[in-house]
Amino acid sequence: MKKLLVSIVEDDRFFRESMRRFMKSLGYTVEAFPSAADFLASPHLAETTCLIADIHMPVMTGLELYRHLVDEGRAIPTILVTAYPNDADRARALNNGVVCYLGKPVDEDDLKRCLAAALTPAGTTPRVS
Repeated sequence: MKKLLVSIVEDDRFFRESMRRFMKSLGYTVEAFPSAADFLASPHLAETTCLIADIHMPVMTGLELYRHLVDEGRAIPTILVTAYPNDADRARALNNGVVCYLGKPVDEDDLKRCLAAALTPAGTTPRVS
């Protein structure tokens, strides 16, 4: 069985690499990108099964990246992370179809639940180990 590809888009190198290592420890194939533009230009875009993106990035935010993908017909289950969480952004993101909105530092158990929700086909119950 092919491993699921999780793509991480995060402009903070330390957080990006930390998240990449954590995803690998959970058994996922991982690609990490420093910007939305790098992700959009990547050959891995089409095979990404879950996207984890920072909200506050220069040029294109995580929410703008998600909307761009949806507008292009490439809706990828997306988890947004931010060092500056607020209720208005959370509501907007979730109302737009984002799977989860998490504050940094990210709680590993919350992230695992979000991954289970993002990678579970519609109509089935996610299984979190």
